[in-house]
Amino acid sequence: MLVLDFGSQYSQLIARRVREAGVYCELIAGATPWSVIRDRAPKALILSGGPASVYGEGAPLADPDALNAGIPVLGICYGMQLLAHQLGGRVVSAGKREYGPASVRVEEPASLFKNLPAELPVWMSHGDTILEAPAGFRRLAQSDNSTIAAMTDDAGRFGIAFHPEVIHTPQGREILQNFLYLVAGCAGSWKPEAFIEQATRAIREQVGDGRVLCALSGGVDSAVCATLVHRAVPGQLTCLLVDNGLLRRDERRRVEEVMARHLGIDLRAVDASDQFLGALQGVIDPEEKRRRIGATFIKVFEVEAASLHNIDFLAQGTLYPDVIESTSHDTVNAHRIKTHHNVGGLPADLRFKLVEPLRYLFKDEVRAIGAALGLPDDIVHRQPFPGPGLAVRIIGEVTRDRLDTLRGADWIVVDEIKAAGLYRTLWQAFAILTPLQSVGVMGDYRTYGNVVAVRAVQSEDGMTADWARLPYDVLAKISSRVVNEVPGVNRVVYDISSKPPSTIEWE
Repeated sequence: MLVLDFGSQYSQLIARRVREAGVYCELIAGATPWSVIRDRAPKALILSGGPASVYGEGAPLADPDALNAGIPVLGICYGMQLLAHQLGGRVVSAGKREYGPASVRVEEPASLFKNLPAELPVWMSHGDTILEAPAGFRRLAQSDNSTIAAMTDDAGRFGIAFHPEVIHTPQGREILQNFLYLVAGCAGSWKPEAFIEQATRAIREQVGDGRVLCALSGGVDSAVCATLVHRAVPGQLTCLLVDNGLLRRDERRRVEEVMARHLGIDLRAVDASDQFLGALQGVIDPEEKRRRIGATFIKVFEVEAASLHNIDFLAQGTLYPDVIESTSHDTVNAHRIKTHHNVGGLPADLRFKLVEPLRYLFKDEVRAIGAALGLPDDIVHRQPFPGPGLAVRIIGEVTRDRLDTLRGADWIVVDEIKAAGLYRTLWQAFAILTPLQSVGVMGDYRTYGNVVAVRAVQSEDGMTADWARLPYDVLAKISSRVVNEVPGVNRVVYDISSKPPSTIEWE
């Protein structure tokens, strides 16, 4: 299955849902010529959403030959409008953007809606609407704001105005599965083991006899990346743990113990905290923090690589949420949300060739692959940690004192979450050191201390998230411990924002 990407923030989420259904899927540029697509021999095409209007100047379009090739096509949101526009229908501004929950009424339970209710809750996100369907198309469903909420023709081409890939469309998985199995005739044979085999082969072909340096952070992403490279080219990998001074408490010791002793991987650690903190001195802007961390990260690697002889490749555990939020070259029509150091901080003259076997995977897929590779459970299920580390959980300037304060608070948050048996139920739980100070009273004395925020969210993939309804007694215990055990903190607040409109991290 190929997903033609027209710049939606959820394009890769479509691919993830397809893989969840056991069908191998890749994301390619929306304007990819049919000659290239044909050589890939896809069972069907899915056209993603996107921020543009199909009738606007310079709007991304598909190769007409791809839409008329005789293979099934599913257009989602912008993809549906593109189908209508390029096949002779009429797309116009809706006058009012339709964003959020809606209900569609299914008029024809064709294969796409087989065994589903006649009224479906869905998630809409569009400002245009289809006024006239192309010749040969018929309406399958409508909503209050979309006269044509779903359409099809006899050639196996479908369009839906809503997003089945997001969790806010409860029956979205079933709709996609109906397209995959009932329309496209897919087999559903792609599993984590198949990815491991494919990734191992790809790494071996890319690296050849070269040597690889892998950036280890201690998280599941870099651990799985290193294990895949180690399996593909044994004896050609050296892992480097950069202690950038931005790690959580006890991070370095834990990584050295697991990766070197348990997996037998060649691991070297370097203390570069002075360099990173020096680069961050006086920096307030979060994007500048990320850029400086990325640049320093590469400088350290280049120095270390020079001492290792003949290092040709740099392996990174970059995941797709990093890529899509940074708007890389393969999401040219997307809007950048934030720069990730793995993908946004690399210099143009980087002398390493990048090896990124996880670049098109989501966190839960990486966990499944890590388990299949035999990684320890505490690595596989470790909560995500940002590449720039604690620097983006300190709002404002990063200093040693502020890092010590945040480490203490963050340790308590995670400790209490684990003690309550909630760690595996949450996507992330952590502390943020805000730039605020507030008046307090401790031991009959007036204080003017730091304000720490606690963030805990539930999510399937990090692309969308909801704030976790933690029990009050757990929040009370966290607050009490932070105020009493972390010097300089006299107030704790809880973040109840979801993504969107917020992001999970504060910076």
